[in-house]
Amino acid sequence: MVDWSTLPKDLLDLISKSLESSFDLVQFRSVCSSWRSAAEPKRPLPTHHLPILPDNGGSLFPDSAVGFRLSQRSILLIKPHEPPHSEADSFGWLIKVEEDLNVPRKVTLLDPLCDKRNSIPENFPRVLDMSKFKVRELGREFKLHYFNTAGDIVESLYLEKAVVKYLDCDVEYKFVLLTIHVSGKLAVFRSWDRAWTVINDMPSPYDDVILFDGRFFAVDNNGRTVVVDYSSLKLTLVASPVFGGDKKFLIESCGEMLLVDMYLSLEAVEGDPGFVEEIFEHPAFYMNERTVKFKVYRFVEREESWVDVYDLEDKMLFLGDDSTFSASASDILPTCDGSSVFFNGNVFNGEDLGAMQDRDLGVFDLRTGKIELVQKLPEYAKLFWPPPPWMTSHARADDHTGETSSQS
Repeated sequence: MVDWSTLPKDLLDLISKSLESSFDLVQFRSVCSSWRSAAEPKRPLPTHHLPILPDNGGSLFPDSAVGFRLSQRSILLIKPHEPPHSEADSFGWLIKVEEDLNVPRKVTLLDPLCDKRNSIPENFPRVLDMSKFKVRELGREFKLHYFNTAGDIVESLYLEKAVVKYLDCDVEYKFVLLTIHVSGKLAVFRSWDRAWTVINDMPSPYDDVILFDGRFFAVDNNGRTVVVDYSSLKLTLVASPVFGGDKKFLIESCGEMLLVDMYLSLEAVEGDPGFVEEIFEHPAFYMNERTVKFKVYRFVEREESWVDVYDLEDKMLFLGDDSTFSASASDILPTCDGSSVFFNGNVFNGEDLGAMQDRDLGVFDLRTGKIELVQKLPEYAKLFWPPPPWMTSHARADDHTGETSSQS
């Protein structure tokens, strides 16, 4: 039997440096003392301060805001190390964690698809010993927080998605950030320039951006897809438009880039005939926007096109407000099939109004074309909040030790 502790230190150092996720590195260093000594912990990302993004003379930002602070979040799949007592308990738990900008090792737990913070149960451990769980990072997202002249974070958040590419640099963290400007155009921030550049190319407003295969991609509302060169700030068309839906999402899954097209429907709120005129005068108050279906496409770069996908097989896709990610159904929820899309949006109709809580979490079955509220499907609902029993049953903070613990 191989003694893994005797692997050459140079090889261990090479392997550890190839691990992008800090959670993967923590588990790597937890194998044994020789692996721990061979792999240095990742340097924490510095706190980046960015100037306010120009808003074309509008007043979209808080009056007290003077700039942005950039934070990074991780979407995690957590599973118990020990085999479950029954197959019904063999599911993972999805959670998003954000490191505190001011307190090291302290994290905030968020809904994996939005910024919602849930009340933590009393029996939830305040310090998590990650060695007691299988933890895998499914995705990352970046968020721009407004800060004021005192350096304090303003509660308001910049609502558009941002993607970041860190460049190799031994001295400092150089990075490039791509986001969508309020005008619908693409905006780029390069850390060495300390300035924003809004790219004046917009046949149609952009819907989504992604960092895939080391390159920045962006897709507009018509499905026109471009690569953004952060050096020249030029755009290259890499896929022709995909017309039809109302909002486009880009997502990486198993080394491929997918396009998910969301279709929406406007439905009038029921009422007496007397307020029909009010609907036309104030449609925003009397119309519900409802998600009705999705289409999925696969990027084929050599053909500069998007190809229809009719079955995702084992894949489960997740469309968040600030990131997208995918997982294997056999890994995350063995009792359920894949080929599904989870999303935040209005998925209710008249009979679901009692279940509506602001925006709902829905799931779309690509094989059947059916949409359901996740909270009506217990097998899917347990992937999200509240924490599973095997998580809350672990000992509390005083019983945990080691560097892998993180406060929440």
